[in-house]
Amino acid sequence: MTVSNDKSPNTPAYRGLRVVELADSPAAEFTGRLLSEMGAEVVKVEPPQGSASRRIGPFADNIDDGEHSLHFWYYNGDKRSVVLDIGAPSARAELDRLLDGADVLISGLQPFELQAARLSLEQISNEHPKLIVAAMTPYGLTGPWKNLKSCDLVALAAGGPLHMCGYDDHSIPPIRPGGNQGYHTGTAFAHIGILLALLERQRTGKGQIVDLSNHEALAVTVELANPYWFYPRSLVLRQTCRHAQPVRTQPTLFECADGYVYFALVVTEEKPWLLLIDWLKSHDFESGLDDPEFLSAAFRQQNFDRIQQIVEAFFLVNAADQMYREGQERGLPIGTLNAPEDLFHYRHLRDRAFFAAVPHPGRAPVEYPGAAYRFSAFSPVDPKPAPRLGEANLDFLAVAAHER
Repeated sequence: MTVSNDKSPNTPAYRGLRVVELADSPAAEFTGRLLSEMGAEVVKVEPPQGSASRRIGPFADNIDDGEHSLHFWYYNGDKRSVVLDIGAPSARAELDRLLDGADVLISGLQPFELQAARLSLEQISNEHPKLIVAAMTPYGLTGPWKNLKSCDLVALAAGGPLHMCGYDDHSIPPIRPGGNQGYHTGTAFAHIGILLALLERQRTGKGQIVDLSNHEALAVTVELANPYWFYPRSLVLRQTCRHAQPVRTQPTLFECADGYVYFALVVTEEKPWLLLIDWLKSHDFESGLDDPEFLSAAFRQQNFDRIQQIVEAFFLVNAADQMYREGQERGLPIGTLNAPEDLFHYRHLRDRAFFAAVPHPGRAPVEYPGAAYRFSAFSPVDPKPAPRLGEANLDFLAVAAHER
């Protein structure tokens, strides 16, 4: 099956794309999720006991039975599940039947796991010449680290981003950011690699193996750390809620009467400085910052600590949402610091219908984060819940055998 050329507004972007997912890691599972939520048909191959991700909590209704993992629900929405024991003697023939007519195989197996399952990605690629094989592993398919185990924390540490995550106080260790950001970085690179391979297939008619090392993806995702090291040989310092730099910069997180705002205070540029002064005056906030000497950028830099203290006092006596709205109206870079649960009530996301209500059998629809992108030329996909274990065995194996 190939990607449809139908570009009508009622067609999902990846309609007609058939994907087989042989993966347990969040990075590989999320790659399948990004394809499925845009219309690809993603078949998730699971062992008889189910994917390990089915046992990752928290669990809906506190039921740990492989079907109530909120983690699994999110990472595997819009997919179908086929049970296949890839270690069994007959597994290769059954996997081949699934791969016949498929466009993409997402493999999250490391080389030692492939060897244990008697699977060769090179052989699969040769026997299915149009297939794109996306191999997503911690350190790649080759090299001395190819069989080392990893996780999101290890990936962030070994790749470099963790060095920049945490607080100004370097007497405490760096802190891993939440949300599987290390895994998701690899997913973004894998998604791009799959699309490039599909474009190449349109030109040549041939598939290929895309070897994605999550470690290497993270090693080039370290903001300013690489250029600072490659050129002036400077190490960046992690700083609370702001970009890592070789030298300390002023804090940008300000406490308000009822919360916090993130405000990038730029004192070297005249326009934002004058906007800030006008804002302070509108609140009858006597600051002394409108004195003539503060019109000099050099003077402002020399007296930044005083400016910082005044701005801190200004925010401390006002509400966070009020400061956010007033600052934005004046054209200043400011935003509220939201907890994850606050986003469910965030008006902007609600107005854009960002959250998707996904039907689940036997319960009320569950709200999920929706797609972050909208296409004028493609329609969105009606979201479906994650599959029950093996629910599509008869359907897909029968269809694959018929197509063969």
